[in-house]
Amino acid sequence: MDFTTLFKAPESEGKEKHVPIIEILKNHGGKNETLVLVTVGKEVPHPNTIEHHIVWIELFGIKKDTNQVICLGHQNFAPTFTEPTSKFKVKIDDFKALGALAYCNIHGVWKNTLDL
Repeated sequence: MDFTTLFKAPESEGKEKHVPIIEILKNHGGKNETLVLVTVGKEVPHPNTIEHHIVWIELFGIKKDTNQVICLGHQNFAPTFTEPTSKFKVKIDDFKALGALAYCNIHGVWKNTLDL
């Protein structure tokens, strides 16, 4: 079985929002550094209860020259206490794309990518 077939993409989205939205925040970091914001439920909040919540978000970068996938960070969330939003300070010049995964304890792993 191909494990990646279990990842859900934006076109699978229902009434609850699970897709991690990736945004580049320019001029927030130092030289050659940029803040990358990853949010689940930006437009419509995802439930945040003990029974149904986003457990974690991960951010990956795909290098321009080698296509190597680099894990740039991982953030865990405590249900009811924290919202599924993460900021990562990234040197994005070497990357051609960013990818994010988000895990919902009921609906599984969701993915999104952003070409740079």
